[in-house]
Amino acid sequence: AESQFQDRSVKAKFLDLSRELGQMGVWVRMHYVYPYPHVDDVIPLMAEGKILPYLDIPFQHASPAVLKNMKRPAHQGKTFERIGKWREICPDLAVRSTFIVGFPGETDEDFEMLLDWVDHAKIDRAGAFKYEPVRGAKANDLGLPLVPEEVKESRYKRFMERQQKVSAGLLKKKVGLRLPVIIDKVDGLSATGRTKYDAPEIDGSVHVTSRRPVRAGDIVTVKIERSDAYDLFGQAV
Repeated sequence: AESQFQDRSVKAKFLDLSRELGQMGVWVRMHYVYPYPHVDDVIPLMAEGKILPYLDIPFQHASPAVLKNMKRPAHQGKTFERIGKWREICPDLAVRSTFIVGFPGETDEDFEMLLDWVDHAKIDRAGAFKYEPVRGAKANDLGLPLVPEEVKESRYKRFMERQQKVSAGLLKKKVGLRLPVIIDKVDGLSATGRTKYDAPEIDGSVHVTSRRPVRAGDIVTVKIERSDAYDLFGQAV
């Protein structure tokens, strides 16, 4: 798929389709996008409101050594710069990512580098997985020391606690705002939905109270009244 996106004609068609869907009011969301150069081309569309200001990019780690062992690009400094440029173009941008802790050879220093990266990058939504050996995986042939299970578990918990603080801080900034929310579930005059910054069944929710009936699929304006580590709470206006 990536090789296809490198083709100018395919990329142009994708951008044109995104513009057309955006003009129809369709919520177009980018999922599982590797941070290759073509990503830069869609950020202006997000700033224009053609597609949602949301990127799901699996960064996987921050340590150059671990990324090298994973056979992934190891230029996190440049990644910082790119995220900064994306946010300059589209200040509304929400970034989701996934990371792996306990990859063979991951040291305490590597892990601390990951925690620092999470603090500075301010990823809106992030999840982590504990590395598990898979039969036939290339990582099995690296000859690197395995991370003990108890260490992997400890690193996983520490990562999630750190990201929870980042998420809570970012969501708190949305309190007082009026945001469009697409409704997923309804229970009387209470409903659950999502902002444009949240993918279904992956990210957080908005818990909505309303003075009038709403239906699943409606997009309503909600004044955000409070937040917690992952969700928002508000009143339909």
